[in-house]
Parts: sequence; structure tokens; C-alpha cells
Amino acid sequence: ATQTRYIRFIMANQYFYVLLCADQSLYAGYTNDLDKRIKAHNAGQGAKYTKARRPVELVYSETFSDKSEAMKREYWFKKTLRTRPKKESFLREKGIIIVEGQVTHL
Repeated sequence: ATQTRYIRFIMANQYFYVLLCADQSLYAGYTNDLDKRIKAHNAGQGAKYTKARRPVELVYSETFSDKSEAMKREYWFKKTLRTRPKKESFLREKGIIIVEGQVTHL
């Protein structure tokens, strides 16, 4: 007897995201469920860093087709940009301006 196998391909979206924390710091991460992750951050269950800096606000995200690419983007944002001015410059290039805790999307 022949057995037919059906392989289901799921294009699970992976996200790189940037949050603005209550203390005005920026936090970057990756996830496969952006809404759930933001809720977890605001519930104090997202990351040790954001737990003490709630509430957080999503200011930017990018979608990738695989986890590895999202993780690379997070690493690049944290390690290559490093400083707040460079991170803000990146966000400005994407049409996002942060002034005194207010986020403007152009």
C-alpha cells in the first residue's frame, strides 16, 4: 500500500520589533506573535529589562519569513547601532520620530 504524505508549509511570520519603554529607553526583540509579545511585556512577563520599565509601546516592527533573519536584525540593531542617537536615526529613516516620550509616525 502506498502512503501519501501531505506536507503543510506554514509561512510563520517572524518579527523584529522596537519598543519605547516608560523610562524612554528603547528595547528591541524578536517574536512570532507580535500582539501576544507586547501584551506579555506590559504584563511584566516579556523580558527582565522591560518588566521594570512598563508600560511599553510598540514603535517599529519588521516582518521576516524565518526566525534567523529576525534574530539577525535584532542583533544588528543592538550591536551595530549601539547608541541612542544611531537608533533614533534608524527609526527616523523609517518615518518614526520620538520626542519627549511622544512617538510620531510620518
